[in-house]
Amino acid sequence: MRYQIVPVTPFEQNCTIFWCEKTRQAAVIDPGGDVERILGALEDEKLTLAKVLVTHGHIDHAGGVAALLERTGVPVEGPHEEDRFWIDGMPQQSKMFGFPNVRSFEPTRWLRGGDKVQFGEVELDVLHCPGHTPGHVVFFHAPSRLAQVGDVLFQGSIGRTDFPRGDYDTLIRSIKDQLFPLGDDVDFIPGHGPMSTFGEERQYNPFLSGRFG
Repeated sequence: MRYQIVPVTPFEQNCTIFWCEKTRQAAVIDPGGDVERILGALEDEKLTLAKVLVTHGHIDHAGGVAALLERTGVPVEGPHEEDRFWIDGMPQQSKMFGFPNVRSFEPTRWLRGGDKVQFGEVELDVLHCPGHTPGHVVFFHAPSRLAQVGDVLFQGSIGRTDFPRGDYDTLIRSIKDQLFPLGDDVDFIPGHGPMSTFGEERQYNPFLSGRFG
């Protein structure tokens, strides 16, 4: 599997394209906006979009989903249904954050922890990691030792928990019980900022170091 990060929106959100090298089938994870830029990246790599994946319902991650569906008609998978209220409220988020004319959408498939998502010959594991939002999910490709973690974890920081139905203790448990057991060698793409590894964050992240041994 290969990947490309396409920063989108004024929040510089890490929209990510994962693709199967053999079939050139691709999944776009968290198309928060700038749909033309995302479609251009797919075209440059000569990829066929197979599906859209969503980690959680915040506008900088999911604000471009409806527009991308309008252009491509592909299925949408994720997040967990606990984030339905965020997706249903997309027009309100649009006004709050100054994103013009952002529409809500209905995922083809809500995801749960333990689910799998597939495109081409690639299979991703789904982990339910609430805390930043109640329905946040993470996508993990075990053969590549690579995860897309959305806004659960960042290099040197963790996701905010001051939004509606966010919870700090739940977020810490998600990191401890869902992410870190995958292994210190796992590289992760966060929702914003540079990549890191779970091992680096376990040891040096000031919110986490010394907390889990």
